[in-house]
Amino acid sequence: MSALPQPTFRFPTEGVPEALHRAEAELPFVEFEPGVQMQVIQVDIPTGLWVVRMRMEPGATLSTHKHAGEVYAFTLSGSWRYLEYDAVNRAGSYLYEPAGSTHTLHVPASNTEITDVWFAIRGPNLNLDAEGKVTLVLDAGLVLKVYLSRCRKLGLPVPPVIGAERA
Repeated sequence: MSALPQPTFRFPTEGVPEALHRAEAELPFVEFEPGVQMQVIQVDIPTGLWVVRMRMEPGATLSTHKHAGEVYAFTLSGSWRYLEYDAVNRAGSYLYEPAGSTHTLHVPASNTEITDVWFAIRGPNLNLDAEGKVTLVLDAGLVLKVYLSRCRKLGLPVPPVIGAERA
């Protein structure tokens, strides 16, 4: 049996926190809305960062929303698009959204598998009605609150969301 490779350099780590790891099973998926399961991975309420993974069934559509900050997305499986644009996000694709973008996320009903997407979002989502009026402000704090509440209602232990201990 061969020895593990050794790092090229050794850096002092005094005062530097250890890297944080979460296994998929430590953070349950809970229903966010019909046809959409959400896993909250990390929140940083002071900076407005929230990192979530969403699994969406074919035909699922999220509310039209406007992003106050930037969004980064990576599609793990399936496909999805914004109703307002032609581009389709497929497994392996990356998407960057600038602050101020407004759209309606939709998973085609023709998909044959669950669409699985990782999102890092900075700032709130402003959910909009048909007239463009804000109906809900969804930010890191509210996402965490909803997630923990749904886990509790399912009788699950408190998930170790990174940053939740500071919330």
